[in-house]
Amino acid sequence: MKANSKYIIIGVAIILSAWLLGRAYTYKFRSQDTIVVTGLGETEFSSDLIVWNGEIVYETLDVASGYAQLERNKLKVQEFITSRGVKAEQIVFKFVNVYKQTEPVYNASGNYAGQRFTGYRLSQGFSIESSEVDKVENISREISSLIAQGVSIDAYQPSYYYTKLDDVKLSLIERASADARARAEKIAENAGAAIGRVASAKMGVFQITGANSNEEFSAGGSFNTSSRQKKARITMRVEYRVK
Repeated sequence: MKANSKYIIIGVAIILSAWLLGRAYTYKFRSQDTIVVTGLGETEFSSDLIVWNGEIVYETLDVASGYAQLERNKLKVQEFITSRGVKAEQIVFKFVNVYKQTEPVYNASGNYAGQRFTGYRLSQGFSIESSEVDKVENISREISSLIAQGVSIDAYQPSYYYTKLDDVKLSLIERASADARARAEKIAENAGAAIGRVASAKMGVFQITGANSNEEFSAGGSFNTSSRQKKARITMRVEYRVK
């Protein structure tokens, strides 16, 4: 009797273990019964803010006279810019830098013998930040005409920005999410199923590149400032339960 009871207990344990194992397998199967898709959101837009930097340069043997000439050149630059519609208060002039210039000296044997003073290089940077993109962009192209007036100026390429990036980002998240759902629904339809609730969602990095450019995307996100026309993109990796 005791032996029979022992066998009965063992049998029940085996049956119970098999039932639990089956339940665990079913749960595991269902937990993995999902569709993972990546949706894409893209849009193009034009920058609404321009930042342009330049530098006035003058070389001289005498600092005092050089500073006076640099000031006259500064006024010419300011007049040139304001005559084209930019307000004087929009032009930010930085402090004057003075560099002592030298050149190496070698003796008759070709050995280094020290440095020789060749003069001073004075420079003053300036910048303009404006929402009038066309106006400042044209000035940045025309400023070199001041060279004919004896003004030495280094004009740099403007930087372009967009002040409503948060709105763009939210719009792209919505587009990418809708694209992901459409892809998931198509996959489920072809498999004779339907998608259920979202199991997980992960947003990709925000990429801004020049429109119609071959710029590479960055793992940390791209932020193009050299192109006025831009393209923004974002991806959404979404996992859906299958019904």
